[in-house]
Amino acid sequence: MDDYRVVADALAADIEAGRLRPGDRLPPQRRFARQRGIAGSTAARVYGELVRRGLAVGEVGRGTFVRAAKPPPEPALAEPGGARVDLELNFAVLPEESARLARALEPLLREDVLTAALHPIGTAGTRAAREAAAGLLARGDWRPDPANVLFTGNGRQALAASIAAFVPVGERLAVESLTYPVVKALAARLGVELVPIETDESGLVPEALTAAGPVRALYVQPTLHNPLGTTMPPPRRAALAEVTARLDLPVIEDGIYTFLRDDVRPFAAYAPERTVFVDSLSKRVAPGLTAGFLVSPPSWTARLASSVRSGAWAASRFAVEAATQWIVTGTLGDIEAAKRRDAAARASVVAEKLPGLRGDPASYHRWWELPEHWRADTFVAAAARRGIALSPAAAFAVLPGHAPNAVRIAVSAPPVETLSAALDVLAGLASGSPDDLLAD
Repeated sequence: MDDYRVVADALAADIEAGRLRPGDRLPPQRRFARQRGIAGSTAARVYGELVRRGLAVGEVGRGTFVRAAKPPPEPALAEPGGARVDLELNFAVLPEESARLARALEPLLREDVLTAALHPIGTAGTRAAREAAAGLLARGDWRPDPANVLFTGNGRQALAASIAAFVPVGERLAVESLTYPVVKALAARLGVELVPIETDESGLVPEALTAAGPVRALYVQPTLHNPLGTTMPPPRRAALAEVTARLDLPVIEDGIYTFLRDDVRPFAAYAPERTVFVDSLSKRVAPGLTAGFLVSPPSWTARLASSVRSGAWAASRFAVEAATQWIVTGTLGDIEAAKRRDAAARASVVAEKLPGLRGDPASYHRWWELPEHWRADTFVAAAARRGIALSPAAAFAVLPGHAPNAVRIAVSAPPVETLSAALDVLAGLASGSPDDLLAD
């Protein structure tokens, strides 16, 4: 065996054993050659072999680094047990994202800049961060005042801070009858009672909110609702703004998916004096790279900042600086545009394979009201046996036992080809009978 391969095998063993970790920088080739007592040309071949094996990556001007492990390949759809095509969780991480994000962060990794980014930061971030966030969140003629932008560790923490600020323990929060499951968990943790409000094809029904009795605030998802995937039309937003004004009701608007509909004015534009707008980077970028944004009416900014601090929900300075860097360089805007194109491509696949599903074509998820001969829990179990994970309606229902016979299909995670094949499997499953499971 050639000498360089022996050395490469030794380094590969160190990587496999965790002695060299993803992101570790290998020594410069000349130093490595001296350390190992080999020629410089041999050291170059060692590094080249590691790159060829996918264990390292060379970055011009920076050196050679141990590469993160590649994710396991998508499983075969027919495999039971361990095989899994994820149509349950919604996270879109595009192939080119990491390279774009890394390039934009290079200035932040300079020693002096990084030193500043490692210091604490308040809930209001920095002036530059507030200006950047205000520009990112702007839609149509609505642009938040940077003075009223606050930062949290993620969107869930922004929601928690908002609920805690307006709904005391034991009091009631109005939500759509099918809602984001995390809000159900947050309410339970904060000692808040959820009051389900009727929805229709246009979203939350304003008259139903009036009939619900006294509540302290409203949580609503008017754009690309989770799980229904619907977008509230402007007339309904205006009607809801009138009702919340009449009830003098604070509104917490979840704008997590608004980046996929940059042509829609948020509800905050209809009721700016009473709406807290919440967003984050978790869907715009990735679940592991996040910071939360909270836009408040001026009269509530101090109140919400206090809630963020008391709940220990503030963002780290590095996350705020990273988000700012991605915004001002245009990196985040490019990624958003790429995800809108990706969502459109996936919408075409869904329309072909499972026509008639409920949901905005711009959405990364769809709502499927199942044939009468299927129960949602049985269908989810049958799909799981075929390696496909889905979310049953019960996960989103506020009242136990009041879930419709439906499932949510999240279409953002698997490759398009895998998504297409999975939808074929689901279509075939729905056309059959639960009794067919006995033959499996």
